Amino acid sequence: MSANNAVLTRDRRTARSPRGWLGRALAIVVALAFVVFFVLPLIWLLLAPTKTPLQLLTDNPFSFGGLGALVDNWQSLSAFQNGIVWTWLGNAAFYSGAALVLTLVVSIPVGYALALTDFRLRRVLLVTTLVVMLIPNTALVLPIFLELSAVRLIGNPLSVILPFSFFPFGVYLTYIYFSTSVSRDLLDAARIDGAGEFRVFWRVAMPLATPVIALVGFFNFVGNWNNYFLPFVMVPGRKSPIQVGLAELLSNVPLFNPTSASTVNIEVPTLALATIISVAPVLIIFLFSQRFLVSGMTAGGTKG
Repeated sequence: MSANNAVLTRDRRTARSPRGWLGRALAIVVALAFVVFFVLPLIWLLLAPTKTPLQLLTDNPFSFGGLGALVDNWQSLSAFQNGIVWTWLGNAAFYSGAALVLTLVVSIPVGYALALTDFRLRRVLLVTTLVVMLIPNTALVLPIFLELSAVRLIGNPLSVILPFSFFPFGVYLTYIYFSTSVSRDLLDAARIDGAGEFRVFWRVAMPLATPVIALVGFFNFVGNWNNYFLPFVMVPGRKSPIQVGLAELLSNVPLFNPTSASTVNIEVPTLALATIISVAPVLIIFLFSQRFLVSGMTAGGTKG
């Protein structure tokens, strides 16, 4: 009891000391900076589609405009180039989904092999994976463009899907998971029972890998969905995904591009609505998969 009282007395003295006040003040400043730079812009973005362009300039920035303005902005967005926004969304879903399947088909077995099997050049492949992870994705766009141009795939969906499927970070995550969270003894027991290597992987290791599969899939999908530069170079026009399409919408907003010669102008509230729509799929996936994501991020923290 006396020890608890001593701890409480020490905590009170620390809180009253200049050092304690300085720590609290710093925490408050950091929290306020987070609110100003992240929370307030997000609130403004959510409310902007409910206003007309005039209301956006004259009304309180954080006031709700009206459902009528929201419907008008929706119709304006849908009418832009005969509904090309929905084509862009479909393209993004197709590119990201197809690349996700290829990524999982490749990353999970490779990570398993690097972690739980022994073969020649295993360490070389692991080091190569780590080195490639350090290379910025944008630095690889030009060589990838030259390679795909040589085989005449520019403008083809494969020119986006194949590079999207190259995900060394997923291989490394899978390697860490299998190295720390799957017992070699369990796999050896299955081999002793007569199971082949593929059956051990499919029937024993894969059911245990659900958290890391969800984690790799989420990171890959989000990265592909938000990727702008690669699709911008590879698939221009109507084959573009939504992130490239947002740049085209931005170029048709008179406020940002006064020299635009387009016959259909996009106002800022409509652009804000398009931005929310482009982010919505990722948020929905996160909400439905967060349980697996949390377990995947913590599973590799302990051995056994």
